[in-house]
Amino acid sequence: MTTEIFDVAVIGAGPGGYVAAIRCAQLGLNAVCIDEWKNGKGKPSLGGTCLNVGCIPSKALLESSENFHHIQHNASAHGISAEKVSVDVPVMIARKDKIVTTFTMGIASLFKKNKVKSMHGRGTLLKREGEESAWRIKVTHDEQSEIIQAKHVIVATGSTPRPLPFVAIDNDRVLDNAGALALTEVPKRLGVIGAGVIGLEMGSVWRRLGAEVTILEAMPDFLMAADEQIAKEAKSVFTKETGLQINTGIKINSIKLSGQTVIVDYNNSNNEPQILEVDKLIVSVGRVPNTQGLGIEDNELLVDERGFIMVDQFCRTNLKNVYAVGDVVRGPMLAHKASEEGVAVAERIENIEKGYSSEGEAIDFNVIPWVIYTSPEIAWVGKNEQELKAAGIAYKVGQFPFIANGRARAMGETSGFIKVLADEKSDRVLGVHMIGPHVSELISEAVMAMKFSASSQDIACIVHAHPSLSEVFHEAALGVDKRALHI
Repeated sequence: MTTEIFDVAVIGAGPGGYVAAIRCAQLGLNAVCIDEWKNGKGKPSLGGTCLNVGCIPSKALLESSENFHHIQHNASAHGISAEKVSVDVPVMIARKDKIVTTFTMGIASLFKKNKVKSMHGRGTLLKREGEESAWRIKVTHDEQSEIIQAKHVIVATGSTPRPLPFVAIDNDRVLDNAGALALTEVPKRLGVIGAGVIGLEMGSVWRRLGAEVTILEAMPDFLMAADEQIAKEAKSVFTKETGLQINTGIKINSIKLSGQTVIVDYNNSNNEPQILEVDKLIVSVGRVPNTQGLGIEDNELLVDERGFIMVDQFCRTNLKNVYAVGDVVRGPMLAHKASEEGVAVAERIENIEKGYSSEGEAIDFNVIPWVIYTSPEIAWVGKNEQELKAAGIAYKVGQFPFIANGRARAMGETSGFIKVLADEKSDRVLGVHMIGPHVSELISEAVMAMKFSASSQDIACIVHAHPSLSEVFHEAALGVDKRALHI
């Protein structure tokens, strides 16, 4: 049998992998994408964690739960009367599943359109012998396997949920992100371990649908990755308005299954013993790089002490013509970060194949936006105040609340504010932090401003439509020089 030979083999079809494969094909490279993901029905499903059990399905459920909450609690203020409002969770889940299927099938269509070959199975790098010109990759599916060759390899195998040593995930009573997205009824009592993005988003979904939600977080403070002022505002809104019970600084002693309940034995921030009894428990304590079965040991592919594949600023590993992108390497575990790395690597490979000397541009993590899709949403880019203080950088602050914005008032969503941090001398924007309605959309203007080294004055000089939520960003930029007009 003749071994099929490709210019580029991409292992993993998440946002980093499938985008890298498509960009390679656009550049005229013969590309194959290898992926082993199976959906709940046991069928191959492209898109990785993001499309199957992450970004897309979670946003579908967030939208459904927020619509239900608005009808229940906010419609009357608009003169809209709704009686006996109920939620059909299986229908909600079916809608989510349909959206997921649409997008995963969409990737298959994109592969076909761009002439990317798709192979289902686990891709393993075989040991490279001597001066072989290409990598041999074993693709294993069920009991069958075949070997292909590729001159360049892009590893985009993503990450998996970090396990807890106290209890196994069964996705019945103890759930990971996949299980949290597939509940068929609203639990009366829901526990969440971890107050990160997944914990907050999933906790918000089921709280708005009626569950009593208690979140246990080991870190001493809430949302420590965010700006302190944003985190303080978020905790206030989530506890007082949303009704989430958020406990920080906790230490878990044990988790046990008892009858139909889950019992969590933990110590609170004062080291006092506590017991939490819930019907379902979501475990969201972070994610770890997925390198299982990749062939790391056989090829001496370097990984760091946390298991991440080691790469340079251009995503090159220590192995010749092997790159790695996304969650499996250093940097933020974000889908859009993975995609941008995938594109950058594809273009770098094209340069190599055409003999160009240019290395291309490394991804600047400082201008990658972060978003938490709760209600209100949270978003930021660049440095926060505590980071600037720690670095000894003198800065100015401009801030404006959504409650003073006409569009936010008309929407009935007035919680939160936008804050702009600018260098005290140059006025260059160093960071932008937001909490409020639809800030996931507003943050992109801040990203563009920082990418092109804009000053707060540059933003202040831009005409923003009225009435719009974007005016809050405009006023915050004006506020850097104490020139806000509407407060």
